[in-house]
Parts: sequence; C-alpha cells; structure tokens
Amino acid sequence: MMRIAAFLYGVVAYLLFFITFLYAIGFVGNLVVPKSIDSGTPGPLATAIIINVILLGIFALQHSVMARPAFKRWWTRFVPSCIERSTYVLFTSLALILLYWLWQPMTGIVWYVENAATVLIFAALFWLGWLLVLVSTFMINHFDLFGLRQVSLYLKGEDYTPIDFTTPWLYRHIRHPIMTGFIIAFWATPHMTAGHLLFAAVTTLYILIAIQFEERDLINAFGDRYRNYRRQVSMLLPLKKKT
Repeated sequence: MMRIAAFLYGVVAYLLFFITFLYAIGFVGNLVVPKSIDSGTPGPLATAIIINVILLGIFALQHSVMARPAFKRWWTRFVPSCIERSTYVLFTSLALILLYWLWQPMTGIVWYVENAATVLIFAALFWLGWLLVLVSTFMINHFDLFGLRQVSLYLKGEDYTPIDFTTPWLYRHIRHPIMTGFIIAFWATPHMTAGHLLFAAVTTLYILIAIQFEERDLINAFGDRYRNYRRQVSMLLPLKKKT
C-alpha cells in the first residue's frame, strides 16, 4: 500500500505541475487562461511592484533552496527519498499557483509592435522557447526530472540510481537549454507591458544566479567531467568556446 500511495502521490504531483506549466504559457502569453500577466485592474504601481517581486522571490527561494543537496539531506530525514523529487515538484507548483493568483497587473506600455510580420516573429519565438523547454527535459530524462521515475522504481521494488552526466544533442551546444527556452519565451512578446518586463527581467536575473548554484553542485557531483564540459560549451547561447 505504501508503494502504491507513493506512486499515486508522484503521479498527482506530476499532473499538477504539468497543468501549471501549461498555465504558465497562457499566463505569460496572455492566452486563454482566466488570469494572465496583464489581465485585471491595475492598482498603485509601487504596491504592484512590491507584491510581484515578493511572489517571484517566493518562487526563487523555493526552487533553489529545495534543490540544494544539503537541503535534500535534511529534508529526507522527514520525507521518504522516493517522493523527495515529487514533493519538490509539488511545492514548485504551489509557488507558481500563488504567483498566478496574486500577480498584480502593471499595464504601462514598454513597447507595442503592430507590424504583422514582426508580430509573427515574436509569436514564433514565444512558442519556440516553450518547445525548447519541454524538449530539453526529455533529453536528460523528463520523468526523473519531475519525480515519476523515482516513484515508479519504488512501486516496482527497485533501487533508485541517479542519472549519470550526459550531453545529448542540444546539451552539446548549450549547457542549459531549458533556461535558454524560458528566457526566449519570457521576452518574446510584441506587446511588452511594465508587468511583463518586471517578470522577464527578474526571472532572467534569477536564472543567471540559479545556474551558478546548480553548476557548483554539478562540479561537486561530477568533478572534472563537468569542469571540462563547462570550459567547452557555452552557458545559454550556442557560441563556440576555446578549448
């Protein structure tokens, strides 16, 4: 029963995250969803900035602190290791839902593109960014990244073995294609409002900072293999580096 419960917990956590991921597309792109980045009645600008920065900060702290090995070692004293990743995914979803719910619109126009061809280019980049995010997760094992592999192995009574360091396809040209995809998706809009700009700028800054912590952990885990990879492959853009 414990194995079944853990598996179901992992599946629910994954489905909730996938829904929040799909909602993020609509939220950032002002598409379909009932509450988007620019919807609603604007309030005082200073209040909106403070609330939105706090919401982004909550997500950043949750997403980074819970990903650190030291936190995981402490956390798994209370949470079974088989559902540790699923719990991380669940908390990420809750942080995103809180952000969607309480986000304050800031509708001042930063840029507004009307040229049809340029609008089409922005739309193509927007969707390319989200596609890059999703495809890149499958290159490094999508189901391990979101906790389903862990609970599936536990259900079958098999020991979990961490995924080894590999550099498939895009990872041979960019160290963090998932983050590249997010940055493209967040900035690619023909109608940039003050709220959207704040969101894009803060999340981009967070990505640049979070990568430093992630790469420190990867060096601790894989040593010279990752050091050599970092010397040879660019972080976010497919630029040729000197070896």
